[in-house]
Amino acid sequence: MSPSAAATTKSTAASTINAVTIKDLRIVVDSSGEDIVDEVNLAIAPGEVLGLVGESGSGKTTVGLSVLGHARRGVRLAGGSVHIGDSSMLELDDKQLRAARGHLVSYVPQDPSTSLNPALRIETQLMEVMEFHGFGESNEARRERAVEVMGEVLLPGTRQFMRRYPHQLSGGQQQRVGLAMAFACRPSVIVLDEPTTGLDVSTQAHVLTTIRQLTSVHKVAALYVTHDLAVVANLADRVAVMYAGRIVEQGPTRTIFDDPQHPYTRYLTAAAPDISGDHTIVGLRGRAPSPGKRPVGCAFALRCELAIAECHEVFPAVTEVAVGHTVRCYRAGDVPDRTLAKGVQFGSSSTEGIALALRNVCCSYTGLQVVHDIDFEVHQGECVALVGESGSGKTTLSRSIGGLHRDWTGDIILNGSPMERSSRDRPTAQRLSIQYVFQNPYSSLHPRRSVGESVARPLRVAGVGKHEAQRTVGEMLEKVSLNASYAQLYPDQLSGGERQRVAIARSLVSRPSVLICDEVTSALDVLVQAAVIELLLQLQRDLGLAMLFVTHNLPLVRSLAQNVVVMADGKIVEFGPTDHVLAHPTEEYTKRLLADTPSITQALTSGTLASKPRRAISPE
Repeated sequence: MSPSAAATTKSTAASTINAVTIKDLRIVVDSSGEDIVDEVNLAIAPGEVLGLVGESGSGKTTVGLSVLGHARRGVRLAGGSVHIGDSSMLELDDKQLRAARGHLVSYVPQDPSTSLNPALRIETQLMEVMEFHGFGESNEARRERAVEVMGEVLLPGTRQFMRRYPHQLSGGQQQRVGLAMAFACRPSVIVLDEPTTGLDVSTQAHVLTTIRQLTSVHKVAALYVTHDLAVVANLADRVAVMYAGRIVEQGPTRTIFDDPQHPYTRYLTAAAPDISGDHTIVGLRGRAPSPGKRPVGCAFALRCELAIAECHEVFPAVTEVAVGHTVRCYRAGDVPDRTLAKGVQFGSSSTEGIALALRNVCCSYTGLQVVHDIDFEVHQGECVALVGESGSGKTTLSRSIGGLHRDWTGDIILNGSPMERSSRDRPTAQRLSIQYVFQNPYSSLHPRRSVGESVARPLRVAGVGKHEAQRTVGEMLEKVSLNASYAQLYPDQLSGGERQRVAIARSLVSRPSVLICDEVTSALDVLVQAAVIELLLQLQRDLGLAMLFVTHNLPLVRSLAQNVVVMADGKIVEFGPTDHVLAHPTEEYTKRLLADTPSITQALTSGTLASKPRRAISPE
């Protein structure tokens, strides 16, 4: 078969077991030749979902893009092979790759808005995909397929809906339209890159159900790139764990979660919060080496308390510890007990004085009221979680408390004193007493200010002298598990977790009494997330902070908050101690949120985890 035909024709031979086969993949930085990904071997059967997990920067997305024969600018596919059926993706020219992408293999990015053209209607974008790849014999056949695929992703195929523009859809609807475009030409393989990271649990549940059904019914092989282990536990048939550009363990999902053999995998599972609350999340100090700085031997040895001399000399060979379960570790199966610590971490509600009180607070946008009659309190030394679906009013309420949204009525009282609507109208002392940590660590720091300048900013506003500010900045950086030398660095020199720690340090440097955290871990992988949560818990204990933690990640609430406020349609529908609300909810809305939240423990106990990979024949 010629390369051109291979790019546009799916293999139907019964002997082709795997839809995707990656062998000895090596990807390097083009200018230096330093490897980003090396010795990667993966295979996915038709109808199977392989979860690819690991820390940010481990090479997951780079491997996912290689399945499409693509490498980012400045990166080169330097060795190995990627086969989809009979097509060698790394040997196709640009024209053949354009024909293959969308027809043979499709890609769904993390941000649904990046996969849709804001200037084109949904129907037009679906039709364009099919027309480009010659799918369907006529426009009428393609329109029928467009309606069909919209139904497959649980969206209406009506003329009215299809003529909408992307901005007229919710985030979950945009993501499902992206899935519809990816599945429109019935590809053999689909690569999903964190497709539910920014979605609330209910929307995420709809998207995951859609993915599960489409891959199973149409026998599409799926590579699911994510750092959400609970999603993997409930969706994937097999799991591959990456660290510093290499696969360190892979096997059936149940085996990986029930009996992981690599210490790194143990740390990942110990760091993953679970709605069941049956274990304390445990972080991991340090960070994975960057390209070109990978040490000799096992890259994880520098962070592994089980490392022996051999670990620093030669990277271990692949060892098959059970059928379909492989690991690359000299100490496979040896587990540090502390990574499996049991017990829920939250405590009883604080009886200290009231730090923050809301009384009949209503918030509006251009005269339209979106948050209604909010009443609750946060005591000193207490964390209250504010949870709910996207659009429930959580962020609008938190921004009103912080003085960033000024169109509100009622009373917001800080340490016994009412606050003005806008932060600009509040006294300096009051502004410094309530601080806000934003969701995105990449945009919350000024790129042209050093870490020291950013952290010192609140002190300068308060009139603190330069030398005193420098000393305080160094102390605060140490308190958030960085060191004073970080003050000389700039945001682009930091990892996501380090940037978020800097943002927390900036918020705490003025010694506030109330800290508002708005989805501060949603962009972080599980190990960094666990470290940030450990940090917040320690700061809460040491400084007596009152915290309002805004999130749609219910498992995190188990590990951090004493009380939880559940919001829906701008109103509080349930409030109470965390353990009681999550274990014994009274409102149907709360029950639905909990039911939609993926759980590793529940997947293990209910038997929904796959015990072995599917072995279906190649797709039709």
